[in-house]
Amino acid sequence: QVQLVESGGGLVQAGGSLRLSCAASGRTFSIYSVGWFRQAPGNEREFVAAKSWTGSTTYYTDSVKGRFTISTDNAENTVFLQMNSLKPEDTAVYYCAASQKTYGPTWRSTERYDVWGQGTQVTVSS
Repeated sequence: QVQLVESGGGLVQAGGSLRLSCAASGRTFSIYSVGWFRQAPGNEREFVAAKSWTGSTTYYTDSVKGRFTISTDNAENTVFLQMNSLKPEDTAVYYCAASQKTYGPTWRSTERYDVWGQGTQVTVSS
């Protein structure tokens, strides 16, 4: 099994930056892709970014392109989400997720991912 633990959330003013981390443990060799999702109160969980675990393939939702960057450090089994130029509408609980699937649901779908972290709150004040 794989376990994920996020950290790095907090309160920041609009225009500021935060870096989220997600530490993976357990059978990390079985991970194929990783993703970040977010969920604001009253909303469904939505896709933010995804990346192949060991490769360079990345995907972003349109609203964060040019502002957020997903990266991995395989030596440390960690996934990062660097968030710059934050906006109040980025306020949400952010979740990292890992998938062992090499095919199937799109990388932007929650159905692709087998394991989820506990979430970390990001609040952007105006």
